[in-house]
Amino acid sequence: MGNSMRIGLLSFGAAEFAALHETCTQEGHQPLVYAYSRSLRPSTATDDGAGHAAGRVAAALPAGIDLLLPGSSDGLGTALRGYGLDLVVCYGFSWRLPRYVLDIPRYGVINIHCSLLPRYRGPAPVLWAIRNGDPELGVTAHRMNEEFDAGPVLAQRAGVPLPDDVTPERLWTGLSPVLREVLRIALDRVTDPAAGEQQATAGLSHAGLMEPEFFTIDTTHAAREIHNQVRTCRFMGPGSAPVLTVDGVRRRVLRTSLTPVDGCRLDCADGPLWITASEPVGAL
Repeated sequence: MGNSMRIGLLSFGAAEFAALHETCTQEGHQPLVYAYSRSLRPSTATDDGAGHAAGRVAAALPAGIDLLLPGSSDGLGTALRGYGLDLVVCYGFSWRLPRYVLDIPRYGVINIHCSLLPRYRGPAPVLWAIRNGDPELGVTAHRMNEEFDAGPVLAQRAGVPLPDDVTPERLWTGLSPVLREVLRIALDRVTDPAAGEQQATAGLSHAGLMEPEFFTIDTTHAAREIHNQVRTCRFMGPGSAPVLTVDGVRRRVLRTSLTPVDGCRLDCADGPLWITASEPVGAL
């Protein structure tokens, strides 16, 4: 382990900040400041629910740690510059950081991304892994540059399971220890400017946000594809269920089964799917 580094943490939830913070301190480093992105993109309106999330992060702040709620990249950069940081660690921070922010810490910015890069570059790797029916996730720590998820890889591990009934809470149980392991390796390597392997070009794919059409069920698609569509929306939260018209009534489909169970049978392009939980549109 090298000399202690002064570190800033950029993330999105109390548990996530805690995992980053604990790993840094266990490796002998000193987190000084957290930054939470209150909007999906810089210089846009605060997202619904961001105030509650920021409140939970603030309530769990360790003693002596500052919390930034930047509204713009300029504001984030100006604030971070005052901490004399050696490194910034980013996990789930949705903004693309400009070069002048990346250059503020002595050793740059590490990003932790939930895929085996270069697969699923972009803001929604977990959603695309569920949508595609992947059995597991990988985790990558890489040096951040001005492209999304394209910098040299410092550490990478597979093996985070994606069960059929995956939820954010269940995913975190398997993800947290792998994230911590990957971060530990990255912290050990980051001070060497030559450390990090360039990403391969083979296997590159992108994981953007779900398109509007994704939230409507199309029975001309395969049963497993629709099942994974429902799984993906359930992972996103109760307000994201895809809509299907059943007997003239528009319903939000909450849960499905690929094997016969009690419920409404849905005939898809290649066979049946069973709807085991749904509700009328408008019911929340």
